Amino acid sequence: MSEQQSPESVQALDPADQKLAELGYSQELKRTMSLLDVVVFGLIFMVPMAPVAVFGVIFSYSGGMVALVYLVAGLAMVFSALSYQTMAKEFPVAGSVYSYVRMSTSKFLGFIAGWAILLDYLLLPALLTILGASALTSIAPEVPGWVWVVAFVVAASIFNLRGLSMTKKLTLVFLGIQLVALVVFVVAALLAISQGRATFSLSPFYNPEYFSSAIVFGAIPLAALSYVGFDAIATLNEEAKGGGRTVSRATIIVLVLVIVMFVAQVYLAALFVPTEGLQPGVDTNNAFYDIVGVIVSPWFKALFVLLGAFVSIFANLLVSHATTSKLVFAMARDRQLPHGLAKINPRTGAPSRSMLLISAITLVISILALGNIELLTTMVTFGALTAYILLHVAVLIHFGFRGRSRSIFVHWVSPVVGILVLGYALWSTNDIAKIVGVSWLVVGTIVGWVVLSRARRESAESRVSSDAPSAV
Repeated sequence: MSEQQSPESVQALDPADQKLAELGYSQELKRTMSLLDVVVFGLIFMVPMAPVAVFGVIFSYSGGMVALVYLVAGLAMVFSALSYQTMAKEFPVAGSVYSYVRMSTSKFLGFIAGWAILLDYLLLPALLTILGASALTSIAPEVPGWVWVVAFVVAASIFNLRGLSMTKKLTLVFLGIQLVALVVFVVAALLAISQGRATFSLSPFYNPEYFSSAIVFGAIPLAALSYVGFDAIATLNEEAKGGGRTVSRATIIVLVLVIVMFVAQVYLAALFVPTEGLQPGVDTNNAFYDIVGVIVSPWFKALFVLLGAFVSIFANLLVSHATTSKLVFAMARDRQLPHGLAKINPRTGAPSRSMLLISAITLVISILALGNIELLTTMVTFGALTAYILLHVAVLIHFGFRGRSRSIFVHWVSPVVGILVLGYALWSTNDIAKIVGVSWLVVGTIVGWVVLSRARRESAESRVSSDAPSAV
């Protein structure tokens, strides 16, 4: 945390920077993003084409009720979006859920929230890299997967190290390309249905033969991967014009848009799955691409694969790298991680050291985890769901119990429902994800205790030193 500014200097700042200064921080990141920029960033992070890569896995896991899974997951995230919206206005700083929990409850709980979401952020770039490599391997099997992994990581690092302005320009182009591709798919699917090649059905929403709450909620952690962008949007509090107010508006706008896009595309794709279902392995991993080839043509399937890998996944990888570095920057600035990781490149305004660290970690994990998409997906969402639960707890404590808020739905009902729904989804993750996730939290508890104990000791020594009489 930076030194406290004088009341006079705080009053001279614009409202967003003034609120930041009141919380004890100086404006270090460049405030260049409009509401549209933040919405685009959020859409790119949540990826309009996100269900494409995991469609087959979720379809098989949910007994074909893939549209229901995405709808329920989206509705569950409404409660998280409301909590993020509330906290963005109250604490408009770059650390998102880490900062929100830290400032509204305690430094220790804040560290645990940051540590939990860090599992998500450390694994997500690797998962995206593997998804991209898998898609490209399907059309160029002679190229080893690790070659695509290295290419993705190096390219993302180069662009992000040049600063957010470069990332912003690229993501806007990538978003437009994805939306055009999805429109072509939707129109082609509707034409195919009108020609009798498939029929409208409620089975993607409800299949009585397979329906059970355990199946639906068990698939939510997989679908939740597509919805974890709220925290990414919140990391832009110090780069958005208008600060927390802009971020809070963007959060709700993005959520509504992606729920509609996700449910629509998986519903239409599910109508074209063969009656015998999907075969495990390649058929499952590339199910959406195969459906596109059937609906439109084989050449469009190849184009869709390239769009999925080079456009949607690479664009998501770009913002994922940028977002992860912001979280590491925020925790390092508060000395919860090595302070050197908080260094900002004065020319680009990018936290270059944290970006290079994330690139190295992504490269190692991606190479080691090639071919383990489903496992990595559930491990990613374990960290996110845990952090979201802590966020809801923080809203209850800060606004409900301490503030005695009369906003019954937003500050009482919404966080309680969010805790229950996400808690059940977290419990439904597979056993390996639970073991890895709980182990990560145990390590985080130990690290947090050591870090905070050292900080208290140094603070006490500093007070003793300052109170000691000076030598005459």
